[in-house]
Order: sequence, then C-alpha cells, then structure tokens
Amino acid sequence: MTQRKTSLPGSGLSRRALLSSALALVAAGALVPGARAAEPIKVAGIYTVPVEQQWVSRIHIAAEAAAAAGQITYTFSENVANTDYPRVMREYAESGIELMIGEVFAVEAEAREVAADYPEVAFLMGSSFLEDPGLANFAVFDNYIQDAAYLTGLIAGSMSEAGNIGMVGGFPIPEVNRLMHAFMAGARETNPDVTFQVSFIGSWFDPPKAKETAFAMIENGADMLYAERFGVSDAAQERGLLAIGNVIDTQADYPDTVVASALWHFEPTLQAAIAAVNAGTFEADNYGVYSYMKEGGSSLAPLGTFEGKVPAEVMDLVKARDAAIRDGSFTVEINDTEPKSS
Repeated sequence: MTQRKTSLPGSGLSRRALLSSALALVAAGALVPGARAAEPIKVAGIYTVPVEQQWVSRIHIAAEAAAAAGQITYTFSENVANTDYPRVMREYAESGIELMIGEVFAVEAEAREVAADYPEVAFLMGSSFLEDPGLANFAVFDNYIQDAAYLTGLIAGSMSEAGNIGMVGGFPIPEVNRLMHAFMAGARETNPDVTFQVSFIGSWFDPPKAKETAFAMIENGADMLYAERFGVSDAAQERGLLAIGNVIDTQADYPDTVVASALWHFEPTLQAAIAAVNAGTFEADNYGVYSYMKEGGSSLAPLGTFEGKVPAEVMDLVKARDAAIRDGSFTVEINDTEPKSS
C-alpha cells in the first residue's frame, strides 16, 4: 500500500458548478444541521489500483484540483488489497478525515459496515449498488458516461470497414456494461450490420492480458477495438488498426490509432460532495447523476489527428446528438446487463 499527501495552493474551480451543487444538496435535506466553516475539508482517497489507472485517475485528478484550489486537504492510499480495504477505511476515519472517497465494488458489505461505525464521516464511494437511506453518511457514485460512449459508437460504426468490433472490458459489472451497451447502440446506428466480440479479462489493471485478448479478437476479424482497459490500444497500434478510448483521452499517445474517446469528469461529483459537507447536508444519495453529460460529468474527447477523417455526415449526427443529450431531448438507454458477443 502506498500513501501520499497532497495539499497545494492554486486557482479556484467553477463557481457556477459549486453553487448549483450546493443548492441542490441543501434542498435534499440535512444529515448534520448547520453549515460548517469553510476551512479545507480533510479528504482521503482509497484505491485498489494505482492512481494512474484510468478510472481512478479521474477521481485522483479531481481531488488534486480541489486541493490546489484550497477546498480540501488530500491524502490517499493506492494499491490497497480488497482484504485490507476496511482496515484502511478505519484508520483514516480514526485520523479525523471528514470525507472519504474511493471504490468499494468488491467490498460493498464490509465498507458499509465501517461507515456505520463512523457516522460523523462522509463516505462517497464508487459502487454498483444504490444508497441505503438507513446509512445516512454513505453516498454512492459510478461513472454514468453512457452518453459519451454512445457518441463514440456512432463514430466507430462508420470507421469499421469490416463491421467487426472487438470489445475488451475488465469485469461485467454495471459501470462497464452500460458503457459497452451504449457504444454498441451507437455503432449499430451508423452500421446496422456491425458485429461485436465481447470479452472480460477479470482484472481492472492487467494491460498484458487485455492486449493478448485484443490480439485474439483481431485474429478473429476485428478491425476496430473498444479499449475499456489499458493494453487494448497497444494491440491496435501494433496491428495498424483503430481503437476507441474510454474514461481518459489517450489520443496523443496513440495518434494513428485512437479515433475517439468517452471522457469521465469527476469534478462535478466531488464538487457536489464538498458543497454538501460544507453546508452540513451530506446524506445517503446517488451521485452518479453528476457523471451525465448534461451535468458536465462526461464528454466526447477532441478527435485530434482524426479530425476531418470521420465521415462528415456522421460528425453532423454526433454534434446533433451531443446537443440533444445536453438539452434533454435525446436520452441514451442505460442497460446494466452483461453484453454478449454477436
């Protein structure tokens, strides 16, 4: 387990996002009556993978930005084993941490037991399950970035000449499944005959295994890869094929490979929690809504070197759908069931 502490001065974040989040959460009802002073909140992050891993990196970057803005002090532990996770939670709670962030997908029951023992600590945890009103200090989130994943699917469907797309994921849990389904729906819209190869590697961070899985899909006819995990884009690059990124923008690292990416922005989620803690209104809630595109929690990455290479009519459709998603006139379906190969 590695621990680091970050507390840096810097510029402020979006006042509009902070104020709107605060108002929404104040209206939701209070866990602790009365607002607290506006000194930095003591925040701890607990991660089961390195902070460089794409999903966790978005949480980490948002926390470091809040620390740089003077909103929080930030301590974190990475590479925490699932069996060790509850102990680390307790240690941080005992140390005076006020807000804890992390991901408890494999330790749901144990994490909630810890939270119940520390009602004065606010817990904001990535989870496959919803909040429990009986556990007032435990809020959940997930990266609901199906909007942006759907847009990347529109692009992928038009760019796959073979109409055979390989999709490599970590685990078939809701947060992965919904992105894959949204991507597949977009691809089918621009290429009705497209087929998919779907596989899960059983790990959140195993680039070599993801790469080998992608190679097998290429051998089976895939000419486009959906890189839900690190390692997939490397396989596409080595074989001269195209890939679609997920959560972070890797276009600069794979300029001839990554056509588009669905980005997750954790800042709105964290800012809502900070506002709630400061207002004394933090409670059991589903913060997943802050990952929606209309909330600023997700977006389509710039196409970079592929600007102008995607068919113009497809990009017109992408822009129209983007605008419709943001204004609420178009809704991307959320499907959390495990996707299957065609």
